[in-house]
Amino acid sequence: MTSGFDAQRSFWVRNDGKISTQSMSKPGFELVWKVKPTNTARQLNTLTPPVLVDFFIGHRGFRALGFFGGSNDSVVAYDLDLARIEWANSHGTPGAAKPGTLACPGGLTSSVTRPTGLGYPPVPTGSSPGRGTPAKGGVGEPYEGAVTLKQTPTPRPVPPQQAARRAAGPVKPTPDAPNPFSARVQWVNSLSGDGKLHSVYLGNGEEPVPGVSFLPAGANSQGLVVVDRHAYVSTSNSCSGVANGVWALGLDTKIVSKWTTSANVAGTVGPAIAPDGTVYVAAGNELAALESKTLAAKGSFKSTVGEFTSSPVVFDFKGKDMAAATSAQGHLQVVDTTNLSAVYAQSAVFSAPGYQAGGVASWQDPAGNRWLLAPSDKNISAFKLGDGGKLEVAWTSRELVSPLAPLVINGVVFALSSGEFRGKDLKTIVAKSVPAVLYALDGATGKELWNSGKTITSFVHSGGLSAGGSRVYVGAYDGNQYAFSFPIEH
Repeated sequence: MTSGFDAQRSFWVRNDGKISTQSMSKPGFELVWKVKPTNTARQLNTLTPPVLVDFFIGHRGFRALGFFGGSNDSVVAYDLDLARIEWANSHGTPGAAKPGTLACPGGLTSSVTRPTGLGYPPVPTGSSPGRGTPAKGGVGEPYEGAVTLKQTPTPRPVPPQQAARRAAGPVKPTPDAPNPFSARVQWVNSLSGDGKLHSVYLGNGEEPVPGVSFLPAGANSQGLVVVDRHAYVSTSNSCSGVANGVWALGLDTKIVSKWTTSANVAGTVGPAIAPDGTVYVAAGNELAALESKTLAAKGSFKSTVGEFTSSPVVFDFKGKDMAAATSAQGHLQVVDTTNLSAVYAQSAVFSAPGYQAGGVASWQDPAGNRWLLAPSDKNISAFKLGDGGKLEVAWTSRELVSPLAPLVINGVVFALSSGEFRGKDLKTIVAKSVPAVLYALDGATGKELWNSGKTITSFVHSGGLSAGGSRVYVGAYDGNQYAFSFPIEH
């Protein structure tokens, strides 16, 4: 739905019909398509990871759609089954583009988003086996009809309470009760380089109302998310004189609120939002908690082991909201949001000082164990969070080149060796970077289950990872978009 999968930035896809540790241990997961949409790169930025809708019924029938944000202020929708453009539009102002820099590339810098909810997505109650066998028909033995008819159980007696309710007649819904099956407008939101928020129809890309002014033009924005009829985004690097901080826009009121900081906002996926609406952002050595909508300061945690180097992730642990982020001295810090004055858990040094991790992933296994995954300069470290502030390294991945925040799907960790050489000028970065490689690891042990080999032909910067519908998407610097999955029977 948004950067990092949800408003909490967990990078965790809870359920999937095919991807599992069992299915990834067998052959069959492979590149299913590669496309290169028309787009003009701005510095290292090309296309953002897609937001997805896996089941959409429109005037063209059933669709699985992905929406990519282009650095040239465009949004492109793809039919994910056919790797075919569904629609494309541009929100750029002709002649308005100015030469950018690595820190301030201009154009569309934040991933596009779809409106999402505040609550934690449901946690699976058990490991999903995935579909490792071919589809089976429902044909029974001769003259017996479908096996589903043969196996229909004998109706059970109606309990007395239900019988009494039925005798009383149908229950009338209250006027305010939402109908989950009613028709509704679905949106895709993007933030163009001129600072305007655009809302287009999901099915055809049309924009019924002109873009709404949100940020000053030329800002470097990250992590656009829309929840509870409000849009939130962070800004960094003081691009075009725009203050660093977090911005909120009421979609109905058009009122803009902001929280600013003299430090730089850390990470690449923007603010994380807890189920109660509190907005968390890491900037400098401060993890700030802000009121929803108004962004008034509620409190903050001060790091004593260097400035933060990742966006925060918010997660539930034993009924409490926790926030975690990495720091410049190579620590992973976990904070109980009910007591921001002290760290709840802290790792030992696990990465080179100053590595910009981007984001932290968090997931919970079927046994109830809480996991945190943090990228260092050369690998992914998996931590288990225990009672009493215990945070221990459970496993460490093989050596990777500038890894990004990983994705977790049904207990499978997808780790990306981005291949990017982190230099100070574009020419050197492009010359010294190497092609990216995607790895699938067992989330419990770190064992390698699969890798993409030499399939990806360029390094990854703004492309990152996205996943849904049994597919994992990778976007490379050369503009190619890769979809990995199990081939689907149509």
